[in-house]
Amino acid sequence: MSGVTRPGPEYHRSVLSGVGCSLAAVTTTTTEVRPEETEQYRRELIGYCYRMLGSAFEADDAVQETMLRAWKKADGFEGRSALRSWLYRIATNVCLDMLRSRQRRARPVDLGPASAVDAFTDASQPENVWVQPMPDARVLPGAGDPAELAAAKESVRLAFIAALQYLPAKQRAVLILREVLSWQASEVAELLGSTVASVNSALQRARATLATRDLGDSRVSLPDAKAAMVDRYVAAF
Repeated sequence: MSGVTRPGPEYHRSVLSGVGCSLAAVTTTTTEVRPEETEQYRRELIGYCYRMLGSAFEADDAVQETMLRAWKKADGFEGRSALRSWLYRIATNVCLDMLRSRQRRARPVDLGPASAVDAFTDASQPENVWVQPMPDARVLPGAGDPAELAAAKESVRLAFIAALQYLPAKQRAVLILREVLSWQASEVAELLGSTVASVNSALQRARATLATRDLGDSRVSLPDAKAAMVDRYVAAF
């Protein structure tokens, strides 16, 4: 039609150039996740999954699945949270999925019925599971403060692992993250998609449940300033 000026090549090039800049801006918001970065957290993730599942074999499977999911979702990691927190969120979801599956081995002792169902009580908590020992070298740091290492060792002691299995899955996650790994309540709430009040309530219920369990006498000789770290898992429960 006469009187209508069609855009020329220069116009199209400028538009495409602008689109290219926009796409570049979008792609730079993602953070590359390299295998060596995730691998450095493998040992502590195994420890976390072992406490959650009570099985060395399933802990290994859970961490493998965690790494696989992290690799598949790497493009979605935008760096808004720390890589470690992101991996723990994935590992927690993997463990919760496994605990809901009910495809667990029968355990040699009855760990008791689950408590009433609420936001932090998993009605599908498995009734039977083997509680297996895990070599310390696979889940504990190789070096560090002696008192902190002793406290960490208490947290993977078989009696403590067995006692954890009395807890509903999300209460278990809350107690491990708060009491063993020393996460803030706000961090746990964000990981679980909950509130600080709900996390604190779940922690109190978890403590009350563990208080009824016999964890045995496993006190170790520690400086007074550090003794409470071990008492957290023995005397307090």
